[in-house]
Amino acid sequence: MSTTGGDGLFLSVIIPSYNERDTIAEIVRRVRAVPLNLEIIVVDDGSDDGTSEILAGIEGDGVRVLRHPENRGKGAALATGFAAAAGEVIVIQDADLEYDPAELPELMAPIEKGMADVVYGSRFGGKPQRVHMFWHKMGNRLLTFLTNLLFNCTLTDMETCYKMFRREVIEGIVIRSRRFDVEPELTAKILRAKKWRVYEIPVSYYGRNYGEGKKITWRDGFAAIWTLIRYRFRD
Repeated sequence: MSTTGGDGLFLSVIIPSYNERDTIAEIVRRVRAVPLNLEIIVVDDGSDDGTSEILAGIEGDGVRVLRHPENRGKGAALATGFAAAAGEVIVIQDADLEYDPAELPELMAPIEKGMADVVYGSRFGGKPQRVHMFWHKMGNRLLTFLTNLLFNCTLTDMETCYKMFRREVIEGIVIRSRRFDVEPELTAKILRAKKWRVYEIPVSYYGRNYGEGKKITWRDGFAAIWTLIRYRFRD
């Protein structure tokens, strides 16, 4: 099932996708080009803009497409993808072009060296990034600060898409969130377990705006705050 060959741990790249016709083929192409032993699992979350037809044309040769008949949200798409993953290591890759798959080997390195169980790709580590929308950046900083306060840690980017785990980490987590609150849910459950070694690696970021298809809104920020508090004290 490897798309690239290579040695090392087998990586499952999970791509949740909803109405990403302009970018889905290119992101799959970029992931395929990564020099790691990997599989690609795209979860088409009820797309109705032509994404499904594009995926039908690129499915196969290490690319699996799983389909939801209606849109159920990023959390539901990730749960479907995680359940189907065969890799020893699993990573989330958004279907847009905000994150560069060429940096996946850098995230993989601490896990392959036996140093980490979880690796987050931080957008605030000094690598190139497109200028952010101010309130999105402030919201991310607030959520990351709250995460550090609640869980006594030093993350710089809780909301990052790039979350990579050893399989045993994600196998112990039941995802209950259905929208973007899956990001704080995963983080809270990983940190609350207090047994996983978590690393951060700087990554590049090419954030898009709403006109280019960005979907997360300020309402998701309030949901994230509640999710962090909820899972700090109970599962």
